[in-house]
Amino acid sequence: MADLNPVRDGAEEPRLRQYLATMAAAFHGSPLRGVLMLLAAGILAVILATAYGQIVLNRWNQPFYDALQQRNMPAFLAQLLVFFEIAGALLVLNVAQLWLNQMLHLKLREALTRDMIDEWLRPGRAFRVARRGQIGINPDQRLHEDAHRLSDLSVDLGVGLLQAGVLLLSFVGVLWALSSGFVFHLWGDAFLIPGYMVWAAILYSGTASWLSWMVGRPLIALNGDRYAREADLRSSLMRVNEQLAAISVASGEVDEARRLQRDLAAVMAATSRIVFAMTRLAWVTSGYGWVTIVAPIIIAAPVYFGGDMTFGGLMMAVGAFNQFHASLRWFVDNIGSIADWRATLGRVAAFRLALMDAETADGTADRIAFVPSPDPVIVLDNLEIDVPSGPVRLSEPHVEVHPGDRVLVTGALGAGKTLLTHTIAGLWFWGRGSISLPRDGGIAFVVRDPYMPAGTLRAALCYPRDADAYSTEEILASLQRAGLERLSPSLDRIARWEHEFGNDERRMLSIAQLLLHRPGWIVIDDIGDLTDGDNGERVASIFRDELASAAIIAMGTGDGRVDLFSRTLRLLPVTGGGPAN
Repeated sequence: MADLNPVRDGAEEPRLRQYLATMAAAFHGSPLRGVLMLLAAGILAVILATAYGQIVLNRWNQPFYDALQQRNMPAFLAQLLVFFEIAGALLVLNVAQLWLNQMLHLKLREALTRDMIDEWLRPGRAFRVARRGQIGINPDQRLHEDAHRLSDLSVDLGVGLLQAGVLLLSFVGVLWALSSGFVFHLWGDAFLIPGYMVWAAILYSGTASWLSWMVGRPLIALNGDRYAREADLRSSLMRVNEQLAAISVASGEVDEARRLQRDLAAVMAATSRIVFAMTRLAWVTSGYGWVTIVAPIIIAAPVYFGGDMTFGGLMMAVGAFNQFHASLRWFVDNIGSIADWRATLGRVAAFRLALMDAETADGTADRIAFVPSPDPVIVLDNLEIDVPSGPVRLSEPHVEVHPGDRVLVTGALGAGKTLLTHTIAGLWFWGRGSISLPRDGGIAFVVRDPYMPAGTLRAALCYPRDADAYSTEEILASLQRAGLERLSPSLDRIARWEHEFGNDERRMLSIAQLLLHRPGWIVIDDIGDLTDGDNGERVASIFRDELASAAIIAMGTGDGRVDLFSRTLRLLPVTGGGPAN
């Protein structure tokens, strides 16, 4: 199974078209699709208007520089006025494009992140993907940093490519017309090359693009590796911050510092490789950038010195060449960003594909069947669960749990009791057999490390229902019954409660939640610390009284208060069964 045999992220990456297809599906299903299309249409309109303004500005070059060459002051002043009119219009368009561009950044990031969060937190998906190896590590990095980076790069590169394409189409005709009359004089002969400067620009920019791609292509893999190492460092920092108390008690600061230094060294090594790759690329891009300053003049010089072009005509040809060449060399200027975009696209799209395939792409055909039961009963029929040590089964092939039943499931350490909890919850379905659950649901799960959302204590107790689902009197009564009445003044205090309480207190808060929700079915992972500790008699009395009608399936060692249970089952290895594949 994929969960038990993790693969390295990218070992089976889909092709680029799959990445683009999954992102297109995210866009198509986004509620912000209409807003994004309006912003994109607005940018297209502004770019088209700007391209027209650039053509007008290029035509202005000839009369302006001719006036300078002729020292014609009235014509010079008149052309200055024309320039300010053109520049004013282009300024308005530039500001409008900037606003539209930034809004597109904002909305695309919102749409992408919303989609990723929705897909990640579909029931059971995050749990399954987290157990599929490298692809499930550091989802916060993919949902936050990578999604943000991908949206920014997509807008910048997309708008830049669109603008380059529009300018290319706009100026190819201008440059062709300008160079159609170029007459070359060589050894007494005169000859024409139709569209001479167009072909020169294509050859010049094509060479630069090809060389830049050859030098810059390794950046795709290098950027992907850097993002992975950054995610590892961030995850390690978060883990240390969350476990500070345990680390300090164990005097483990020095060891943790060494681990963080190793992760930091990996980040620095990955970043250094990118620095050297970018330096190599800079020799190409910067070199062509400097040559481009004089390249159009050199290309048009034979015609100018032959006397067939005025100075104004030369500057007009140079301006058109620069616009045409700038469009053609868009790839050269953005090779680093394209490599970064490609690497980020791979991380985000691969994660989204893993989310979409969470229920199927695990490499095995064996599935536990989950079927709704028309009767108020939980049925475990011929259930086998694939755990890392091999498949396990219950000591009874057919198990029915009715309202009010008390069932204890025991087993050796690592036998799969926690995975049985996850299986009943529908999160783990690798194995065989079937599970029938009541149609009306109402199953509550008490796990070893209970989750408490940030916010008020009232909201945490009512979770996953709304904070106003229960009255204050009901909440206070549940706290008192669970022996937590000292928390009553903190009901409306906002805090990160997982840092306020130890695990024992959070487990008792889970009992207080049960008293509020009154579920018909309760599944408890590790019943021992609830019934064998200081609160054991209190919990037992709650199960006997307030929760008497609820069916309870509890996982434990069988060494505690077995008198609470009317039935005991064992998890046993399947005879002859090897490790799940």
